[in-house]
Amino acid sequence: MNAKPMLLVVEDEPLVALEVEDTLRDGGYDVLSANNGDAALEAIEKHGKDLAGLVTDIRWQTGPDGWEVATAARKANHTIPIVYMTGDSAADWAVKGVPKSVLLQKPFTPSQVLTALANLQNEQDSSLE
Repeated sequence: MNAKPMLLVVEDEPLVALEVEDTLRDGGYDVLSANNGDAALEAIEKHGKDLAGLVTDIRWQTGPDGWEVATAARKANHTIPIVYMTGDSAADWAVKGVPKSVLLQKPFTPSQVLTALANLQNEQDSSLE
C-alpha cells in the first residue's frame, strides 16, 4: 500500500486551518499542522525531504513568518510546491515569495488550495520531461 503524500499546513487561525486541512485530507493527503513559524521550522527539519507540499499563512503573532518558513522548506526540499495564504496585499509575494509558488488571497475556497497544489505539481512534472 502506497503512503499518501504529506503536506505541511501552517496557519494560526484554527478555523481556517481545520477547513484547509480537512480539504487536503479529503484530497488524498496526509497533513502535518503547525500554528506558528517555530513549529513549522521544526516540522521542516524533521520531515522536509518527505514533504509533498507546503501551505502556509504569511503572518502570525511570533516567530519566523511564512516567507521564512517557505525559504526553509525550499532549502530542505528544492522542488517542494508552496502555496501562500494571506489576507495581506500580494505585492510582497513578488519580492519575498520563493519561485514557482502560488499566493491565494483570503478569503478563498479550500478547494482552491488543492487546485493550486495540483497546478504546481503539474508544472514540476512537465519540467522534468
